[in-house]
Amino acid sequence: MNPNSTLNQYIQFVERMYRTCQGEHLARVLSLRDDHVNNVNLRSSDIAMLVGGNCISPLDDIIIYHLLCVQALLAGDYMEAYSHQSQCVAAVVRVLHAQKDENWSLSLMYTVCLDLRLVAQKAELNEPQSNGRILEKAAESLLACFRVCAADNRTADENTKRLGMLNLVNQLLKVYFRINKIHLCKPLIRAIDSSPFRDMFPLAQQITYKYFVGRKAMFDSDYKTADAYLSYAFQNCHCDSVKNKRLILIYLIPVKMLLGFMPTKDLLEKYNLLQFWDLVSVVKNGDLRGIDKVMETHEEFFIKVGIYLIVEKFKITAYRNLFRRVYLAQKNHQIDIACFEAALQVMGQDVDSEETQCIVANLIYDGKIKGYISYQHKKVVVSKQNAFPPLSSLY
Repeated sequence: MNPNSTLNQYIQFVERMYRTCQGEHLARVLSLRDDHVNNVNLRSSDIAMLVGGNCISPLDDIIIYHLLCVQALLAGDYMEAYSHQSQCVAAVVRVLHAQKDENWSLSLMYTVCLDLRLVAQKAELNEPQSNGRILEKAAESLLACFRVCAADNRTADENTKRLGMLNLVNQLLKVYFRINKIHLCKPLIRAIDSSPFRDMFPLAQQITYKYFVGRKAMFDSDYKTADAYLSYAFQNCHCDSVKNKRLILIYLIPVKMLLGFMPTKDLLEKYNLLQFWDLVSVVKNGDLRGIDKVMETHEEFFIKVGIYLIVEKFKITAYRNLFRRVYLAQKNHQIDIACFEAALQVMGQDVDSEETQCIVANLIYDGKIKGYISYQHKKVVVSKQNAFPPLSSLY
């Protein structure tokens, strides 16, 4: 399409793409990220009348709301732009409903839904008092598209709209994580995991999905599932996508560490994540004073990426590793509580015998120590076999 096309030429081109079922081309000329948004010939104070009388329905509504959204964005009115883009998505939903046995318009759906999320994010930044309500409303529009796709019963047909489900789920996951409503992800995850197309979706979409589901599993303390999903995302992410691989590692590394697998310094240097290297040595050595120092030093980073509470759990691992060092030094399966208490005090912990027993009891309850406390003799009696099980076997 000519970058300086008149409005009539633009309408005719879009209508031709629609009539000939060229979904990808149609999506491009209705994208807010395409060059045509800079074409001054497509701007008018009476877009609705100029388009409505020269285009078929419901394509006319899609074009009208798209061009109105472009004008609102250029004027810096993000709330109005969001409103128009939301109506554009609603018009696309009507197109999807009308197409009973074809799915060529999925590309258009992907584009308008992505644009809706991006515009909603800009509107949120300009309306801080909304507290996520704009994005939550945008999610309702995305769900309308999702329901149309999920309702297509043709499971063995390559033209089924169900092939568009994962793209929409990924958009919704991004919204729910952004507004901190992760519990809303559960039915979406169930829908994808039960889909007969779950292995047929494009790899890029699968990687995004695994990344978000892995993060959710991490917050649910399901570390083995988190490890599996995040590892898949990292291993299958393109080697040149350094930014995305780093993003995955920010969540995969703490999961691995909780499972007892420590990252190498080379890996952390490669992806500029040396904040974790400061943690590795103190956790391995049970250096509780060191953990407090590292968490204070990198507090801003850990909070910003949302893993501060996860990193705090490394203290439990550090307790386990410290007590294991005491056990190895004693070379006995019966260890005085006083030995553990002394080790804690050396590490800067102001604890007495009762507090030490409480820490040991919690580690035994969590399965990190196999044994029991003999309160009569003030000793910890550990198993003669595998007294400190590998962390990877506990989750």
